[in-house]
Amino acid sequence: MTGRSVSAVVLLVIGAGLALLAVLVHYGFMSIYGDVTDTAFEALTWGLTSGPSGLAFGLVAMFALIGLMLSTRRWMRLTAVAIPVLMLVGMFAVTPLAVGQKLEVHYESAPQCVIEGTEEPMASADRESQRAFDSISHVGDFGGGGVSGVGGCERRFVLTGDVNLDVMRHYRLALPAAGWEVVEDDGRHLRALHDGQAFEVMLCPGGGVIWTGSAADSPSGIRMGCDSGH
Repeated sequence: MTGRSVSAVVLLVIGAGLALLAVLVHYGFMSIYGDVTDTAFEALTWGLTSGPSGLAFGLVAMFALIGLMLSTRRWMRLTAVAIPVLMLVGMFAVTPLAVGQKLEVHYESAPQCVIEGTEEPMASADRESQRAFDSISHVGDFGGGGVSGVGGCERRFVLTGDVNLDVMRHYRLALPAAGWEVVEDDGRHLRALHDGQAFEVMLCPGGGVIWTGSAADSPSGIRMGCDSGH
């Protein structure tokens, strides 16, 4: 092999190693920062434009391009083209796995209001809110954040990219079945009452916000909750 061919092979080996490392970095980044409401293609696009994945792809593409220019044999040229393509395929393949890991670790299938170590009177209010939430079946996946305390408990839920649910229809059926009376319903916001407690749900992009508390109170943060992060 000529010195030019050796240089091309070395560059292609380095590019392939960087491509594999980039796929692993992309997986780690998306498992922490990925949006669970995105489809795999949307999540990959976001990762390439907003995270280290795009920089890594550019670096791998540079090594592949130089290797292509130095290549003296057909298999070298094909390898140079294949490396960045396979890198993108690998990133696309691991993206739903990474986002799924985030969903499994950071989200739950039901809202949780009770936090260990909370002092009174907030602890009693949280338990009351939890009982109200537990009396109803829910949809979506709930994150740990939200507003809770003596004024009630608010939790945001998300709908993953492959889920198509009529959230309001679900609560229109679930609330009366659990003994709640729906008193307001405009298609995007619903309020129900039961034994001095109130329950509200509001749709948001990618999911919604639910709140429960005393019927005499209003959810102070429910409309702000639609602007909060995932």
